Amino acid sequence: MKKSILFILLFCASVACAHAETLVLRTGARVEGTIVFQNEEVVIIRNAEGARFQYPREDVAQILTKEETAAVADTVATADEPGIKTSKKASILLELAGGAAIKPGETAGGGVSADLLVGSHHIGGKHIFVGGGLGYHGLFLGEEKYNFLPIQIALRMPFTETKHAPVFGAALGYGIALSKNYLGGMYAGLDFGYRCQLNPRTAIALVAYAQFHQATVTNTVTIEGNEFSQKAARNLITTGIKLALYF
Repeated sequence: MKKSILFILLFCASVACAHAETLVLRTGARVEGTIVFQNEEVVIIRNAEGARFQYPREDVAQILTKEETAAVADTVATADEPGIKTSKKASILLELAGGAAIKPGETAGGGVSADLLVGSHHIGGKHIFVGGGLGYHGLFLGEEKYNFLPIQIALRMPFTETKHAPVFGAALGYGIALSKNYLGGMYAGLDFGYRCQLNPRTAIALVAYAQFHQATVTNTVTIEGNEFSQKAARNLITTGIKLALYF
């Protein structure tokens, strides 16, 4: 009888310890289980099914005990109660870029841009940024200069939920002309590069980009002493390197 009671107590204790710790990774992901080994370089954790997972120590942001995990869950549950404000997972994305600008078939020059976007950095529990904002884009093509204020919506999506990951981006909007010499038009952008997730809220990325701007200019033509005005479309393309900061 005593052996049976002892066996039951040991069994209950093992079940209670099955989720004794929670690893909080720098990507924001959580892994529950029991730590079987850890040192300055690696942490090995076993989940409830007995599977073991190994993580580099530098990828582990925090190790929570069973009590700390429960306290965090209670805090989240309380924050969702009516009348209590919850912290929204809003993020700011700042992008600075520079490179070459071309007017296909005509002239080439340079281009610079700065964009400030606001949105969510946590879509579906992953570090996917979706938001909108505006910026400044300047294109210098010989004697011609085009300056736009693009209003846009944007997507930035890493391919994996790891500290270091390739990232894809896209943007679409309208570029408002900052001069009376031309009219603005559609704006679109694509970029691809590398992103480093510094912590659950902050990341930095270095990407190659391509941007398309549409502009309309008015040309005056003199025929037999009479002046005629006609509008002509300008398709402008810029390519280069962009530095992005999520915070």
